[in-house]
Amino acid sequence: MIGDEAAGAYAVPAVGDVAPDFELLNQFGEPVALSELRGRNVVLVFFPFAFSGICTGELCEIRDNLALFEGADAVVLGISVDSKFAQRAYAEKEGYAFDLLADFWPHGAVAEQYGVFDPASGMARRGTFIIDANGTVRYVVVNPRGQARDFAEYRSALAGLGRS
Repeated sequence: MIGDEAAGAYAVPAVGDVAPDFELLNQFGEPVALSELRGRNVVLVFFPFAFSGICTGELCEIRDNLALFEGADAVVLGISVDSKFAQRAYAEKEGYAFDLLADFWPHGAVAEQYGVFDPASGMARRGTFIIDANGTVRYVVVNPRGQARDFAEYRSALAGLGRS
């Protein structure tokens, strides 16, 4: 399902596409490259801003159900345009045990690469991409502004992935 808001300069990767590679800093300033995670499933969760209501609810649901992702041999990566410093404070406050990546500079470049950057507001839209161990996109959802993702869809998408 793709939301009704216009995408940026890049198209949203489709199921079956090779996921665009990237490298961003996590909340501790450590580089995380998608290509380095080959051999594991990866769940990219783009969210507008740290500390915002809907985003916090969505990420806390992931936090509270992290065993679901771990059981599918999936690494969860939250991504927003916030700085690594904001990401660290957010992760500490909410107890997130997964990486939050800072798509801070160039501002929103990875969100744009995934077709979820909204240049009018300077933020990422709520996009989720589940990528299999071979680097192929297996699930995509991009929700319109203000609409939370359906957590039950994660269960279904993860159930269809094989363990590495």
